[in-house]
Amino acid sequence: MRLNYLANALGLILKYIGLVVLIPIIVAIIYGDYESIYPFLISGLGSIIVGYLLRKYVKDASTIENLNDIKKSEALLIVAVSWILFGIISGAPYLFYGLTPTDALFEAVSGITTTGATILTNFDYPEAFFFWRSLSQWLGGLGIIVLFIAILPQFAVAGRQMFFAEAPGPTEDKITPRIRNTAGALWKIYAGLTVIEIILLHFTGMPWFDCVCNSLSTLAAGGFSPNPQSLAGYNSNAAIWITTVFMFLAGASFILQYKVVVQKKPLLIFRNEEFRVYAGMVCIMSLLIALSLYFSDGYTMKDGLMHAFYQVASITTSTGSASVDFAQWSFVPQVLLFTVMFMGSCASSAGGGIKMMRWILVYKSMKNSITKVLHPNAILNVKVDNVIIPHEILNQTVVFVFFYFLCFSVGALLITMVEKDVVIGLAGSITALGNIGPGFGTITGPMGSFSSMHELTKIIMIASMLIGRLEIVPFLVMFQKDFWVFKRQA
Repeated sequence: MRLNYLANALGLILKYIGLVVLIPIIVAIIYGDYESIYPFLISGLGSIIVGYLLRKYVKDASTIENLNDIKKSEALLIVAVSWILFGIISGAPYLFYGLTPTDALFEAVSGITTTGATILTNFDYPEAFFFWRSLSQWLGGLGIIVLFIAILPQFAVAGRQMFFAEAPGPTEDKITPRIRNTAGALWKIYAGLTVIEIILLHFTGMPWFDCVCNSLSTLAAGGFSPNPQSLAGYNSNAAIWITTVFMFLAGASFILQYKVVVQKKPLLIFRNEEFRVYAGMVCIMSLLIALSLYFSDGYTMKDGLMHAFYQVASITTSTGSASVDFAQWSFVPQVLLFTVMFMGSCASSAGGGIKMMRWILVYKSMKNSITKVLHPNAILNVKVDNVIIPHEILNQTVVFVFFYFLCFSVGALLITMVEKDVVIGLAGSITALGNIGPGFGTITGPMGSFSSMHELTKIIMIASMLIGRLEIVPFLVMFQKDFWVFKRQA
């Protein structure tokens, strides 16, 4: 890896992260909260200055005009370090509001990874604070690297390596041959859906500021809300159903949605096998939970369906917001909802988790393996949408799922040992690794907070959130000895 390339890319990214951190100053001025200008001004300028120094004083970094010949190892490291730096810089403003360094980093990383787990115990903060929580989630939802690829000419060619390093799905889905155009198209769909939800939520009587914050978090599949009771605090069934629909869309492939819009063929979305499985699983699990709520928790079928669909969409897309305190549900619906935490959303979406496409590939691979026992000479291929999936991708998928559950198990074991509570260990590990947000129980449930957790637990969850957001691959690659070979220049 070449240090000058790394310094050039990271310096450029730090510069634009710094500019993004300055945006909440506008909100502070609008609401006359001039004291909130300083946290974001200092943090933003600090990031810009560090980025400038990195490009200026690392030898030959400033002479690189583009990153067209960037290597895959360099792209992986740039993406991983960018997310770590984004978390640190995002957490810097929170320090000015009285949060400890660990809590500030936890809240920030939870935001940018769209996990939505919070350490807040009270919501007595100014509008700029809450706007930044939601905006950081929105930026992290589709990916800061994808954003920079779309707007920065320096990443026009090199962006391909970083695009797939940031969200390494089982297949390399693109809309156009130029990855920059693909990134731009994704952001158009993403921003367009956000604007539509803002408008629709306002028709329910929700204040404009809350509409903006909740919509930014919803499309990011993040879950942060300025209301301490999340969506439940607005007492609006219409707002719950609207948010459910947009959470569902946030978990569907934005590439597929772009194709539907451009080709003007709504039924095209149902020709996609991953979407059909995703939609089918959401409906099945929602109906099962609704029936459980009806028979065991005294819900009416109407309310049971509403809250079941909302929570299943929220959990499977890793949004994590709540329409009701599901920690108060009986055992069966809670177990069903815990199962949903392992489902995941579609590839090329804002959602986290294992992703439906990987489950499809694992299922079909297992089915073929069983068939081969009976018919050892049969030539069997795994097909998705009539396209044969290469064996290399199938092997990578199996490895990914194995390491996903390994990371989950290690995280659960460590948190259980620290907290001396198995429920907190299991829920805390999967909610962090899957970027889901709330856990179970009254302490870490949807209306609770992770503030009382041990400092070590928070650090473990911070690491798990980052590993989960980068989908494990960059994390695993860093354990290769050959990865850490540096050169001062090209």
